[in-house]
This record gives sequence, C-alpha cells and structure tokens, in this order.
Amino acid sequence: MRIDAYNQVAALYKTAKPSKVNSVKETAAARDEVQISRTGRDYQIAKQAVASASDIREDKVAELKSSIQSGNYAVDTGDFASKLLASYYAAQK
Repeated sequence: MRIDAYNQVAALYKTAKPSKVNSVKETAAARDEVQISRTGRDYQIAKQAVASASDIREDKVAELKSSIQSGNYAVDTGDFASKLLASYYAAQK
C-alpha cells in the first residue's frame, strides 16, 4: 500500500483541515424577511372580501318568498327537468 498516494489525494480534497463553521452570533444576527407582491396583497384583500360576504342573496330570497306566498311562483317543468338531468349526469362522471 502506498501511503504517499493517499496523502496526495487528501491534499487535493483538503480533508485534514476542518471547514470554517459560522458561530451562533453570526447566524443569529441575520433575519429572514418576506415581501408580498402587490398582486398578492390585492389577492388577500379580495379573498377577505369574499369570505366576509354572505353566501345567501337576501334580495333573491325575499323575492322568491313573496312570490310563493302570493301564489304567483311557477316552475318551468322543462327547465327543471333539464337541470335535474344535467346534475344527474355530472354526478355519474
């Protein structure tokens, strides 16, 4: 076995010297920062507005309630059937 060849390889890779390690003080001084783009801020504002909005359209509900109570509400059977079938076929996929 040739020890001098091993020494040459070790010298190439510098395995004898330990690498420099950052101290805790140096890494603790660095701070991470996050910057949100204008588009991201706009998206957050829009998302909050949608989340705070009601899922129920009160004006439509009031209109339907009054037409049902007065007896003027009529259901188009053809429209109802087509929507029912479309819902059924969508559930099958």
